[in-house]
Amino acid sequence: MKRIRMNAENRTAFWKGTNGTANIVWEELGGGQSKLTIQTAYHAAFGMGEKYNALNQKGNTVINQVEEKFCFQGEKTYCTAPFFWTDTGIGLYVDTLEATKFTFRENEIVVSMPDNCDVVLFSGTPTQMLQEYMGIFGEAKLPPKWAFGPWVSANHWNSQQKIEQALDELQKNNCPATVMVAEAWSDEATFYIFNGAGYTPKPNGQPLHYEDFDFSTSTYWPNPKGLLEKLHQAGAHLVLWQIPVYKKQGSDETLCQQNELDREDAVQRGLCVHTTDGSPYTIPEGHWFAGSMIPDFYNPQTVHTWLAKRKYLLDMGVDGFKTDGGEFVYSEELRFATGNNGRQGVNGYAQSYTDAYTKFIGGERVLFSRAGYSGQHTTPCHWAGDQQSVNSELYSALRAGLSAAMTGIPFWGFDIAGFAGPLPTVDLYRRATMMGCFCPIMQWHSEPDGGQFRELMPGGEGNNERSPWNMEAAWGEHGFTEEMSFWHRLRMNLIPYIYSEAIRCVEESRPMMRPLAYEYPQDINGLFEDSEYLLGDSLLIAPLLEENQHARKVYLPKGRWYALFSQKVFDGEQIVQTEAKDVFPVFLREGCALVFNVPKGCPLGTNVGSYVETYVGLRLILAGKSGSYRYHTQLNGTPLLVKWDETGVFLPKELNGAEVEQWT
Repeated sequence: MKRIRMNAENRTAFWKGTNGTANIVWEELGGGQSKLTIQTAYHAAFGMGEKYNALNQKGNTVINQVEEKFCFQGEKTYCTAPFFWTDTGIGLYVDTLEATKFTFRENEIVVSMPDNCDVVLFSGTPTQMLQEYMGIFGEAKLPPKWAFGPWVSANHWNSQQKIEQALDELQKNNCPATVMVAEAWSDEATFYIFNGAGYTPKPNGQPLHYEDFDFSTSTYWPNPKGLLEKLHQAGAHLVLWQIPVYKKQGSDETLCQQNELDREDAVQRGLCVHTTDGSPYTIPEGHWFAGSMIPDFYNPQTVHTWLAKRKYLLDMGVDGFKTDGGEFVYSEELRFATGNNGRQGVNGYAQSYTDAYTKFIGGERVLFSRAGYSGQHTTPCHWAGDQQSVNSELYSALRAGLSAAMTGIPFWGFDIAGFAGPLPTVDLYRRATMMGCFCPIMQWHSEPDGGQFRELMPGGEGNNERSPWNMEAAWGEHGFTEEMSFWHRLRMNLIPYIYSEAIRCVEESRPMMRPLAYEYPQDINGLFEDSEYLLGDSLLIAPLLEENQHARKVYLPKGRWYALFSQKVFDGEQIVQTEAKDVFPVFLREGCALVFNVPKGCPLGTNVGSYVETYVGLRLILAGKSGSYRYHTQLNGTPLLVKWDETGVFLPKELNGAEVEQWT
């Protein structure tokens, strides 16, 4: 890694990668803007954050600016970064919060950027370049083990009764979930007080405590602490929705006195973002939460006050937050506590928001975020934002996840089959659930009944919850709930492997989803493949992305590969055709192992009740005649080394009780 500052005295640079070189020329354009011209012969360019339009950005112009876009994101993104790397082993990061433009031409890459930026150059393998880039910001944050089970969510779960009903449905249908997300839980004004709670409002930024609330008359949440106890006993964890605004309530809403006191305190103590004339900035009309002020998370006093009001939620047992929004900077004429202006805030604000929450929750809780900027891997988890329940959006989400991975984001998920508009088809939901089972985060979610943007895109009539049982009822598809519950149970079986790989991702600064170009940079056949990926070291996933698709062609890289569901063996460096009886195209790599938890003698998809905390009940599939696998159980702990060859299988003493199956 080499950091250079391009300026009038340092106009050129020559950089050598593993498989090519680059000549870099800096040019001042005037008006505070500069241009880098990078002359280099390359086939593909990756990175740029979470990109929905393509994995390989060659031939595209990329604007690195955080922007909210409801569905069909195309070239826009909530989560961007001015960082790319090429197949020739050359990478570049522009160290700025301001918007940048990268134009990827045939043998030339042009970067438009502010004057006096630091430019960081990288060279090496994809793994090395991502490690160097991630190292600028610090290591990734490991979510707790339970975060790698299935997540379930529906916006219309706006009461304790509905959450408990959903839990009952999960249990009745043998459909495990480890996380339940409540979006419509709050008073929709402060976003930290349970809807219907009685209390005496507190002025001057003072926080409320659990004991300050009276839930006895609430028709929504009569006993939140009791609900948490019930969920935890069932192995589920509660995540609550957040939005970073001092909300301006609408004329149709009952005025919340606590929210008005919070807004007054934010103005008096300067806790909100300001315009250059010193007045509080408000979100412009035509945008989400128009008229609302936004907290300045660069201000330590703001962070303390804002999070102190939410501390009682952690104290009572809430397991994390879904930090939505953050794309609220729409003016250059702003001032933040650090002296940053709106040009820097448009990207930096989202990351300052999630950074504050990440520090707040500690290591045993989870954060699930949509927006972010450079260094997003230091936020525990991300999801792909809003997609409609149509087939094209599934491929779009996959490209977003793979490009996020190529930017160093390790833990990512998407709303299975989309969360917006009319219900997905049974076919789309099935294929999306299969893919979600083999993503770092697996979760389904649903927008409000009827659609949150009714005037733009009406949703289906009535309950549009994306639960398997509602899908079965809506489409009259008998047995569909059980079919989808299998993938929930399979996900629970895979937690030992997924968590082990997650630990390794953090320790080695590696993404969990790995496009073939990352894992096999010398394989030209895999360089342009954007519909396959490895999940950790052992598994290759080839999602079914077309309508009514039950099989597909898959390119397998070097080595031998074992189909997980049929155990058929394939040689690599060729395209193979799967069959419907293969269930879903998942392959185990030769020389690697799969660690899972299924009772002895039972098939994959057996309900294990909870994720495994010990070595009891573990099973290992060893692929090939020889190989090794390092099974990680705790961050910075000593991994357990499993080895096998023609002479036998060698297990550490901790795994002596594990069942072993060898595929050759």
